[in-house]
Amino acid sequence: MGKPMIYLVAGARPNFMKIAPIVRALDAHGGLAYQIIHTGQHYDREMNEVFFEELGIPAPDLFMGAGGGSHAQQTARIMTAFEALCETSLPACVLVVGDVNSTLACSIVAKKACIPVAHVEAGLRSGDRRMPEEINRLVTDAISDWFFVTEPSGRDHLLREGKSSEDVHYVGHVMVDNLFYQAARLGQIETARFETAPFKAAHETYGVVTLHRPSNVDEAATFARIGGALRRVSERLPLIFPVHPRTRANLERFGIDLGERVSLVGPRAYMEFLNLWKDAAVVLTDSGGLQEETTALGVPCVTVRENTERPVTIDEGTNVLVGTDAERIAAAALAACDGRGKSGRRPELWDGRAAERIVAVLAGLLPG
Repeated sequence: MGKPMIYLVAGARPNFMKIAPIVRALDAHGGLAYQIIHTGQHYDREMNEVFFEELGIPAPDLFMGAGGGSHAQQTARIMTAFEALCETSLPACVLVVGDVNSTLACSIVAKKACIPVAHVEAGLRSGDRRMPEEINRLVTDAISDWFFVTEPSGRDHLLREGKSSEDVHYVGHVMVDNLFYQAARLGQIETARFETAPFKAAHETYGVVTLHRPSNVDEAATFARIGGALRRVSERLPLIFPVHPRTRANLERFGIDLGERVSLVGPRAYMEFLNLWKDAAVVLTDSGGLQEETTALGVPCVTVRENTERPVTIDEGTNVLVGTDAERIAAAALAACDGRGKSGRRPELWDGRAAERIVAVLAGLLPG
């Protein structure tokens, strides 16, 4: 009998950063086979051969090209394409990560084909069902077989929802595994070639901004309020803002002027963005993953959201949740600028070895 086959499902760039440590751990273990399945949920011109080389993993074994369209259209296309794949080759397990549409779609197809599903980053809950990601988390966890959680809240949610403690594995965070891996690689490349290098060289202290959530950037009044806070912060601390295309369009549509001390740049590749934010005085964001990464590297983070599905970053880490109130945003950012930002500590098991733990568990679960 050959090695058990695992399908590793990814649909967007952050997904590949989460499966990369698992691929490296699988290669090191040697007892399990795998294929990387790219659903094509997001088209990203930066996801080329160099991207996968930087991650230390091979390019996907299969690209399904099922992205685009509304949530329903995209999910349906991914399900159809993944079903065809599973009909031709039945894996021992389907492993999904995070909370994107690909995670939901492939979990449903796998369960209907009686294939076990392992969910990495399971159990996170924001409590806000207006977020598409929250629906994806809830549905995926409702049907998954094995749950790999990043923080105590994930384990608590799953047990409260009736999951067996034997199926819930507190392993740490693969995104942190990847962060440490990439941060080490930064020391081996010429960072001066990055387009943002002149900004970084010109400012001894600075802040980094990312905003993309519809609730923040699609509503004129909310975005104007946040923009006013950024302008106020920038009077003391220069800010650099890699702008999501939709966010940039709304800046123009709503006539929001952030001022000359907020430098607007295009989206950055992972390594360049890491090189930028890791030395920032503060990061202002509505990203989920960046809340965790800043905590892992000890960078003060101001989260411009009313809730978070990653409470360990607040309870133990460097994250402060401020909502969209301009005064709270500015006060938290300026506190960090003055060296009074939240210091925090790295949570338990965020040690760069989560993927090894996941592979060890799967090796014990899957028939050899």
